[in-house]
Amino acid sequence: MLFFPKKVMAQRVVTIIGLLFALFSAIVLLLKVKTDGVQTLTLGSWAPPFGITMVSDMISALLVTSSLVIALFVVWYSFTSIGEAREKTFYYPAIMFMLTGVNGAFTTGDIFNMFVFFEVLLMSSYVLIVLGGEKVQLKESIKYILVNIVSSSLFVITVGYLYSVVGTLNMADISVKIAEIGPSGIVTVIAVLFLIVFGIKGGIFPLFFWLPGSYAAPPVPVLALFGSLLTKVGVYAIMRTYTLFFTTDTGFTHELLMIVSILTIIVGSIGALAYFDVKQIIIYNIVIAVGVILFGASIMNENGMMGSVFYLIHDILIKGALFLLIGIIISITGTSDLRKMGGLMKRYPVLAWSYLIAAFGLAGIPPLSGFVGKLLIVQGGFEDELLWQSIFILASSLIVLLSAIRIFIYAFWGEEKGEHLINAKKYRHLLAPTITLVGLTVLFGIGAEYLVPFMTDATTVLLDPSVYVDAVFRGVK
Repeated sequence: MLFFPKKVMAQRVVTIIGLLFALFSAIVLLLKVKTDGVQTLTLGSWAPPFGITMVSDMISALLVTSSLVIALFVVWYSFTSIGEAREKTFYYPAIMFMLTGVNGAFTTGDIFNMFVFFEVLLMSSYVLIVLGGEKVQLKESIKYILVNIVSSSLFVITVGYLYSVVGTLNMADISVKIAEIGPSGIVTVIAVLFLIVFGIKGGIFPLFFWLPGSYAAPPVPVLALFGSLLTKVGVYAIMRTYTLFFTTDTGFTHELLMIVSILTIIVGSIGALAYFDVKQIIIYNIVIAVGVILFGASIMNENGMMGSVFYLIHDILIKGALFLLIGIIISITGTSDLRKMGGLMKRYPVLAWSYLIAAFGLAGIPPLSGFVGKLLIVQGGFEDELLWQSIFILASSLIVLLSAIRIFIYAFWGEEKGEHLINAKKYRHLLAPTITLVGLTVLFGIGAEYLVPFMTDATTVLLDPSVYVDAVFRGVK
């Protein structure tokens, strides 16, 4: 696609075909992992731990499939919303490169290779965040790039520290070596450094300061991709490292993770209630979700971890749907300020009810998609005698619901305000992918029972590092 950037129709066709083929491959791989267990591939036929190993276990297969689903809907939505000028300036190749980085980070079994895939997705995101060259985009992109340069530098330094202690970069081998070392002060320091590195990417407290401004700057389809996927790569990296190898001093590392996750929820809740900008409200809900997922992961029991996996997949889908929904609202009204909206229900009832369903799903109203994950996380907290923390997680659902319902009340109820800038054809074209995605999130909640075997496998491999290690070294040791 880099060779014919001006041929918009060809760009669209190649992107859709590529994404459909990739999604089909991901589903086949997901079923393969379900039936045959963890799949590994060591590049160049070098035996682990010397070669770069790609590992597809259930958690990575689920995340790869989810990221491709979101990308497919965002690209479909982009045909109508992004504008031809942006489509002609490498928009679709940048999305495909970003997906390469995201899915590579989910699948790699080598910690330095994870850094490489982070850089691939970041370079693509630098292109996407400035695409169109509006003043606010250029201003926020400088902050975004500087923060990520610092983060990437710290990532390399931390990998260097880890290598100096264990002498390997293969994640399965790191797990074995750290288990042999046992509790160690330097390993705990490295674990905290990794939490800082991945916390900047994931948007945890107090490292999320760059996120609200940077994510709000680009057009809505880019915001939907960033909000759905980029923070989740950081969250996944924390979950992977804190379950696979940083398990020798859980009294400190996982306690710290729990405290940070609760602070993240508090700050996200304040932000979600403080703003009247629809983009900022949903962006701060990303921060809340990151805290909820990491709280479940920090508990390190079966229900808590399974809840985190459920909630992680739910959040990828629901945030994508919500950003596409608010994109339609902004297209209709020409503003993202709630105080300048009103009365959209009369002309756009389908949009209104779709948004309400997505808002209930975000808050975890049963039987929608957010309910199962949050229920399991709270159950895991109660099992671990974390009474107040678990009650706090439940209470955060009310704040999420309040912040999402504010958009519904201001935008859809009351007297009609402002202009209606969208024509019927464009509205229908934007609504089709959005409603389909909202429907998918509903199915995810209603069909949770059918997904439990997949989530159980993902939980097993996270809580029992030997499953991952044995798969990587199968036939070698």
